[in-house]
Amino acid sequence: MIDKDLLKILVCPENRTPLCLADKSLVDRLNRAAAAGRLKNRVGQPVLSPLEAGLVREDGALFYPIIDGIPVLLIDEAIPLDPAQKPG
Repeated sequence: MIDKDLLKILVCPENRTPLCLADKSLVDRLNRAAAAGRLKNRVGQPVLSPLEAGLVREDGALFYPIIDGIPVLLIDEAIPLDPAQKPG
């Protein structure tokens, strides 16, 4: 997946807060929402491809997808998490 040393230095490009690896249950919930056509990124585009993994901002507000093992740390590609989707 992601090297642990790399994970220690990754931060949100929007506010520079730490990111952590999303747990499987969150990824599964997001994939169910995407399959139902209810999941959109920050610019309102639907998420069409299944998510393999992702990084969650420390405050739990954003999910950054990991595609082919590479974190996509673009603010527009981030997926806002509503309170029901936030980890914890």
